[in-house]
Amino acid sequence: MDTNQDGFNSPLNPDFANADQPSVSCCNFLLDRTGEVVITHTSDGLSWRLVDSFNDEGDNFSCLGFKLVSNTEMEVNIGDVYAVNFIGWGLVHESALASLEVSLLDHSSEVKHMYRFTIYVVHKSKTQSSVWTPLVYTFGHKDLEICMSWVNQINSHLHMEVKRPKNLLVLVHPRSGKGHGCKIWETVAPLFSQAKVKTKVIVTERAGHARDMLSSITNRELNLYDGVVAVGGDGFFNEILNGVLLPRHKAPYPPTPSDITPPAESECNVTNHIVNRTRSEHCDHNEDGSPLLRGSENIGLESPNFGKDSESPFPNEMFRFGLIPAGSTDAIAICTTGARDAVTSALHIILGKKVNLDIAQVVRRKETNSANEEPCVRYAASFAGYGFYGDVITESEKYRWMGPKRYDYAGTKVFLQHKSYEAEVSYLEVETKEASPSPEADPEVHSRRFWCLPKKPDRMTCRVNCAICNSKYNPTNTGSLSLPQDFKGMKWSSSKGRYLSVGAAVISCRNEKAPDGLVADAHLSDGFLHLILIKECPHPYYLWHLIQLARKGGEPLGYKFVEHHKTPAFTFKSLGKEGVWNVDGELFLAQQLSVQVFRGLVSLFATGPQE
Repeated sequence: MDTNQDGFNSPLNPDFANADQPSVSCCNFLLDRTGEVVITHTSDGLSWRLVDSFNDEGDNFSCLGFKLVSNTEMEVNIGDVYAVNFIGWGLVHESALASLEVSLLDHSSEVKHMYRFTIYVVHKSKTQSSVWTPLVYTFGHKDLEICMSWVNQINSHLHMEVKRPKNLLVLVHPRSGKGHGCKIWETVAPLFSQAKVKTKVIVTERAGHARDMLSSITNRELNLYDGVVAVGGDGFFNEILNGVLLPRHKAPYPPTPSDITPPAESECNVTNHIVNRTRSEHCDHNEDGSPLLRGSENIGLESPNFGKDSESPFPNEMFRFGLIPAGSTDAIAICTTGARDAVTSALHIILGKKVNLDIAQVVRRKETNSANEEPCVRYAASFAGYGFYGDVITESEKYRWMGPKRYDYAGTKVFLQHKSYEAEVSYLEVETKEASPSPEADPEVHSRRFWCLPKKPDRMTCRVNCAICNSKYNPTNTGSLSLPQDFKGMKWSSSKGRYLSVGAAVISCRNEKAPDGLVADAHLSDGFLHLILIKECPHPYYLWHLIQLARKGGEPLGYKFVEHHKTPAFTFKSLGKEGVWNVDGELFLAQQLSVQVFRGLVSLFATGPQE
């Protein structure tokens, strides 16, 4: 092996370069606390291996029988490298014991002064694949020019990762969860600095501060950023989501049963209603018919658009929402990254990951239709609930001083009260492919079952690169997933009675207290809501339903007192006094409302859960 006077190979080492790949670069460096390695760099990534391991495959450096250095080659995909930085002249240790040897034996030959650079890599745990951690590797070389050449070479490949953000608006809720919002941001902020991502940080000072700021900011100003990041809980993310969407999203309100013409007059009654209503309201639409914050991947009947600052359309192609969890539940973070971990979420943002997210439009209806009164609109990314869920959020507001524990206390108190509410719920029916019949489906078998025992459904959970979320709409395939604006051929069904709760899940709503979520097979971007109606039932049965929610692999929806409907839209009417809804953890008073879901309306810095 040809080496220079310092024992290191030239930048392009023919002994290790692959002749079939002329773009491959190789060079010997000293890897801090490991030893001399040869690094190979291609357009796909980096790999390095101890120089000694090329000559002796069987030997490893050991001490007292413990292996300290493995001769296994380390491979890093360029997509997992989030930063490369030159750090100048300094000490590099030749082995893991170098610092110990220097202090005890003054063995200075184990430490060398060199020019150094660091490579920051995302590590995915083998036992918890959804949890990401940063790893830092420091390399040294005597030649400054070689060192800088490699830094520039790797950085040039990182700059080709165009989906990575360069400039972010970060909003921090200082009192989220246990009041650690600012501390959590301080923990992850160095990661953004290392990756050279510019961040404008605003710490909110009051409730509604973030929503008001984003509502008033112009599209031109918002387009300066590649995304807006919330450091807080689900409620704070909801505030930011509404701050962006409320002044900009123009689309027809959700349909209601009274809007439908008789089937004899129109075969596609709901569809005709939406078309006529959209035209009468003069809503603007994208020329390509694409959904709000996406490209032209899905084509619907009509599409919404942004109407603020038309001279500077928003959003830009790369704009995404980000969420660094710092709340009490953090269901959105868990459902979109698979972990309730601030560092994991920060690394998703830095690497420019992207997943599309369904958004529900919740519209509070007035009892009298007046041209001067606009319905009140809110957007939800995870859940909207009435009855038990609304009472819990109302009760918990009295005990904010308790922190996250207030939800446990309020939930127990509301459960013991066991209130039910009279209401009428109407929903659009969705045809789905039926699963193969099982013995439990037989009427005779079913009649012998205890009425509250759950039935095991076939689950198709949402994961990274989910086939269901990535599917295209095909109206000839009843198993495909439609956009919310396309209600062709659907009809309304109604359910009326007394309910302990009415809930609509946009996503599975996984959290630490409900490991599978409210609906285990809900998806991030399939264009459907999961409507869950809990009918009035004996106290012990409802308790068993809640216990099933808290169990991994539980079956909370398989009871006779539970109705579960997959739908793109529904309406609600309280037959008693005005009730309270919980919309992503925020209070929302409504006696009548209608809800529809927009498929993949926004993009999030995430990939979906790994497991």
